[in-house]
Amino acid sequence: MSKASTSGTGHDGTAAGTGTGTDTSPGTGADTDRGTGVDPGTDTGAEPDAPESPDAQDTRELGDAGSRLSTAPREEREEREGTAIGGPVLGVVGWIRWFWRQLTSMRVALILLFLLSLGAIPGSLIPQLSVDELKVQDFKDQHQTLAPIYDKLQLFQVYSSVWFSAIYILLFVSLIGCIVPRTWQFVGQLRGRPPGAPKRLTRLPAYTTWRTTAEPEAARAAALAMLRKRRYRAHTVGDAVAAEKGYLREAGNLAFHISLIVLLVAFAAGQLFKSEGGKLIVEGDGFSNTLTQYDDFKSGSLFDTDNLAPFSFGLDKFTGTYERSGPQLGTPRVYRADVHYTEGPGGAEKKAAVEVNKPLVVDGSKVYLIGHGYAPVVTVRDGRGEVVFQGAVPLLPIDSNVSSTGAIKVMDGYRDKSGKKEQLGFAAFFVPTYGGGEGGATKMFSRFPALDFPVLNVGAYHGDLGVDAGLPQNVYQLNTRKMKAFKDADGDVLKKTLLPGDKLTLPDGAGSITFEKDVKEWATFQISHQPGDGWALTGAIAAIVGLAGSLFIQRRRIWVRTVRGADGVTVVEMAGLGRSESAKLPEELADLAYTLNSEAPTAPDSTEENAGGAEK
Repeated sequence: MSKASTSGTGHDGTAAGTGTGTDTSPGTGADTDRGTGVDPGTDTGAEPDAPESPDAQDTRELGDAGSRLSTAPREEREEREGTAIGGPVLGVVGWIRWFWRQLTSMRVALILLFLLSLGAIPGSLIPQLSVDELKVQDFKDQHQTLAPIYDKLQLFQVYSSVWFSAIYILLFVSLIGCIVPRTWQFVGQLRGRPPGAPKRLTRLPAYTTWRTTAEPEAARAAALAMLRKRRYRAHTVGDAVAAEKGYLREAGNLAFHISLIVLLVAFAAGQLFKSEGGKLIVEGDGFSNTLTQYDDFKSGSLFDTDNLAPFSFGLDKFTGTYERSGPQLGTPRVYRADVHYTEGPGGAEKKAAVEVNKPLVVDGSKVYLIGHGYAPVVTVRDGRGEVVFQGAVPLLPIDSNVSSTGAIKVMDGYRDKSGKKEQLGFAAFFVPTYGGGEGGATKMFSRFPALDFPVLNVGAYHGDLGVDAGLPQNVYQLNTRKMKAFKDADGDVLKKTLLPGDKLTLPDGAGSITFEKDVKEWATFQISHQPGDGWALTGAIAAIVGLAGSLFIQRRRIWVRTVRGADGVTVVEMAGLGRSESAKLPEELADLAYTLNSEAPTAPDSTEENAGGAEK
């Protein structure tokens, strides 16, 4: 026998369903032949111009079999009794119920999710106070017209703004209010059984039938065994077998929305309990995870600084190599910080390498490598030749070739030629690969980021650095408001470009500064603790899996009815109903029919039997 067709003719001579039905009601997925909803010759008692409602027709045609294959809430219709012209009159409770239904509808949840995505765009394009206050201040200085408007709209602190928090909270409430009733409804569906077959299987989108020599009970038993083997939930109801499959579609849908809640909770926890700080470390120096060790530090409103993870690490060596030819000249190839670290008091020392996007993970905190520069080693002596300062001075890069600027400050130990205490300051400009030029720092530039030809330019000042005033001061900038410049022979600020080993002698026996034959490298690290990262990752993965399940798994029902016909021959009817229109449902039904036909083979046509008898 060839595979049974899903577009055959019913045993009663009526045309079978051909799968052309459409999903005209949310979640029904049934072809209910919309129109007047009245069968020919049926007296419904209704006026000719009053068509039967779709829900009433579904109930009459399909009964429980046409119940929704989804837990999506059905829109409720307001009662028209006692309403005024133009719509229903709602009391306080009615308006609350209406608002709650709107808020917990999937349509509003999607709108809020879209608004949340739009709201995050300014946080990516506009500098944020929680990330970099200096960039925010620079933006305000450059955009003095826009800055006040952005301030009022809280665009410099998007993720903690009132409007972003409102969208966030409403989305959270909407998802919970939508998911909880759907979850209970889905659990009830799992505990129940597939509904019995509708009276007229020909009304369903996919349908096929044939006559068989098998007994009705044997055909039903074969259908039940076949469907269970295909992992359908199946049972016998009256003269038919009812089966259902594809529950994971709704489970995936619920998992997707629950995962969104997990993501929201993880994001909120990360913002409330996070800590984040930066530290610049020169080769040979170290860091201990205490608040006073940070160069800058930010934390969530519920974070307790006493809960900082007890660990420390030191920078042994920074290694940087760069492309030396071609269009990517100067592009970093190796960018690695070799460190040693210990976890907890008295912990064993361990070695590790920190690279870009490959952080060091210590006791729940992540140490990221985010920057690099040079720290020339200098020695400052007073007029008597005594060393008053010696060490590596980190300078900040200002271009991609690591041309760097900064300040060298001698705050204690220096006395002028008369023995009076004074402070020294040097404006410093450093290039790792000198590009040529004379005239001080204004003509210096670096041709390459590696230490091929290091040169240091310094300008000398003396007086009061202002560090004892009690006001915060940028360690990389030289405040010359209370300082006097050392003068050269032309009366200008005393400056000199130094090669490694060169020295600048200050006038009138004031001392000297020497650029030692050593340049150390430094690296900046971001130490971050985000307690919600693991949950956020889990939620994201679960959301993808759930979304894939809700998109690619189809929930469908199959019925097999076996009855004895008027001529005593068993008639088998098979029909299928899916949640939504799908070309695969008729194919699946045809495959099931073909399999069942091997157990309940097609009976010979009565005209063929009569013809065979006449030949005899």
